[in-house]
Amino acid sequence: MSTLITPMDPGPGAGPRLAVKDLIDVVGVPTTAGCRAVADEAVPAACDAPCMAGARMGGARVIGKANLVELAYGSHGINEYFGTPVNPFDPALSPGGSSSGCAVAVADGSAELAFGSDTGGSIRVPAAFCGTTGLKTTYGRISTDGVWGLAPSLDTIGPMARDMTGLVLGMSLLEPGFTLEASDVSLVARLRVPGIEVDPAVDAAVDRVLALAELQVVEITMPDWPAAYEANVVITAWEAAQVNRRLMQDPSLRSKLSPTIAARLAQAALVSEDEAAAARRFGVRWSNCITALFQRVQVLVVPTVAFFPPPLEMARRSRNTTLTQPVNLAGLPALTIPVPSGRRLPAGLQLIGPANGEALLLTTGLRLESALG
Repeated sequence: MSTLITPMDPGPGAGPRLAVKDLIDVVGVPTTAGCRAVADEAVPAACDAPCMAGARMGGARVIGKANLVELAYGSHGINEYFGTPVNPFDPALSPGGSSSGCAVAVADGSAELAFGSDTGGSIRVPAAFCGTTGLKTTYGRISTDGVWGLAPSLDTIGPMARDMTGLVLGMSLLEPGFTLEASDVSLVARLRVPGIEVDPAVDAAVDRVLALAELQVVEITMPDWPAAYEANVVITAWEAAQVNRRLMQDPSLRSKLSPTIAARLAQAALVSEDEAAAARRFGVRWSNCITALFQRVQVLVVPTVAFFPPPLEMARRSRNTTLTQPVNLAGLPALTIPVPSGRRLPAGLQLIGPANGEALLLTTGLRLESALG
């Protein structure tokens, strides 16, 4: 059960096999959010979430609802109730989260595509840890109606796949009529973040691929990046506490939450509305700052995660999202692709683009993947 909470018979047909994160409504199937308190009350969804419409029209065959971190609140990948999806490289390592089941289903071949959600890195982190691709879309581009929210002002839906071709297909199913950019990418900014220690093997892997692709690269730093990370954490906490208030206030429901998630939501409830408002004000300035960079370069490049997947026993203490959360605060799209590191595990390379720049990111990702052969 650890990968798929609700397996489904995809039926015959030539369409791609699709795993759907169990935050997204699928007609006739309960949505559990990876949580026993929710699962015990859940009834079969009366209709699909709107983001499923293109997949249905495209003939995708849903193989099941994919497991996740409880209530999508965490990047460690662990689920204490439904079980933890197994990292395809090593079962002792974290699969990343919160879209852990989606990444594992794609990595192990159970699904060709997956639809996940990303609030602070929940598509990109598990994709990086499991050696797959994943795309966080521009905030508001793909409808989140019919999706169990974590932080509604940050939540996004995006595709996950084994490779870039699959990711392009996934985006076309989320947004029928989607096409790639005709123009090529030439100038990219290699971002170095002060105060965040990156494993030298991860940094080297990213730089090597950029060189192989023969892209023109300029080096930049963004001193406010760590502050943007903290602001996104604050907003996520405040909104998560509001979204899940009933689960925490009803003793019978709270008792069904895992101790980890109950403690995290209790801590989130301590964030004040004033603190959240201040974080949002910072977010506006941050968005303007990072958007201004795209007047000089086409794409920003940074590792997806600063290190390789940690052991499961250390996963909850690992700061997996220091290089992903600031992208959510700005509402921008970001893509992760696996790149060889010289070790047994790949590194994740993250491409960040301007608002609604998904086609540009996918074009760039295809070029990098081609350079790797």
